[in-house]
Formats: sequence, structure tokens, C-alpha cells
Amino acid sequence: MTNTTITVLRFGGRRLPRALASLEHRDGDDPAEIDAAVAGASRVIVVGSTADLAAVLTRLMRLERLDVEVARVSRWRGARRALTGVAQRIPLIRDETGTAVVDAAFWLPPGDERVIRGEAVVDDQVLFDGEVTAVRVEPITAMPGLRAAALTGRMRPRRWLTGRAVQLGTTGARVVRDGSLMPREVKRSAFYRHTTGWLRVS
Repeated sequence: MTNTTITVLRFGGRRLPRALASLEHRDGDDPAEIDAAVAGASRVIVVGSTADLAAVLTRLMRLERLDVEVARVSRWRGARRALTGVAQRIPLIRDETGTAVVDAAFWLPPGDERVIRGEAVVDDQVLFDGEVTAVRVEPITAMPGLRAAALTGRMRPRRWLTGRAVQLGTTGARVVRDGSLMPREVKRSAFYRHTTGWLRVS
């Protein structure tokens, strides 16, 4: 792979590792810059957080450019691997708004409430029916694509269920995606495997 096919997306004004300094780079905080970066690239290197990586995957999904290989650099030592590593297609998890999730998502109680009331299912398995403290959803690198668990009062998973999709119906819940709290409470929410996975460089 030549340098002309690799573009670096830098988030939050982060310094570029020396190994990436000679490559074309753009500031990824603007979605238009992400779109421009992937237009002629076969590999994109994200210098940023997991939330920044999720933002890039969301744009690739909406642009139908999941043929682009994606690497994330969070530490300087990972820069060379981002350049030379091999890409492998893994499941891409999204929500009903078309936003990707990379690390984890949570359903939390609304307002000052201490529990979520409702029901959640993973494919055809009941995750909970009644009240729970919270729910954690994580992408996994193999099929069927995700796992979910109801959490105890100490925010520990009770049991993990794996599946293609997890859906919640509730009297009210807050949604957290990759550390970002969504502004509105929801009564329905879902996370599921996109039809096409993403090419993770590792």
C-alpha cells in the first residue's frame, strides 16, 4: 500500500505520531473533512478516541464506502501497525439512527430514576422483563455481531447474550454511545449488525 492511498484523520488537535507526519492529513472534527478524506483513500488512519472512530465509521456507512480500511491510533507505538497492518472485516454495529458503535453503548434510567422499566430482547432471547439498573451493549469481532447484558446495582453484567440485534421497549431510558450521552430520552431503542462489516486494521 502506498502513501498516496492512505489519509490520516486527526481529531481534537492531537499531535501526529512521527511515522504519520509525512502523510496527507485532515482535521476530522468536521464531517465534510471526513468525507473528503475517504473520497480517494483505500485506508484511513484515525488519530483519536473510540468515539472519533465511530464517527468515521458512521460516515463510511452513510457514504457506502465500507471498502475503505480503517485503523485507529491511540498511542504513538500503534502508528506503524496502522500503516502496515492487515485489514480484516468484522461486524459493524449501529443503532436505529444509523450511528456506529465501536466500544460500548448503555441504556440507563431516565432523569432521577434508579431503574429502567420495560423489556429487552436479543434476537429471540429475553434479556430482561421488568426492572434493571442498566443494560450494556458491546460489538464483538465475530458473528453474530454483538452481546448485551443487564447490569447489577454495581454496574456489573449479570449474563451476556449474543445475537444480531438487541431491542428495548421502555417507559423511558437514556442512551449512551461510546461515552457520549444522547440528548433525548427514548421509549424504544435498538442496536444491530449492519449488512456489511468494516475493515479493521490490526
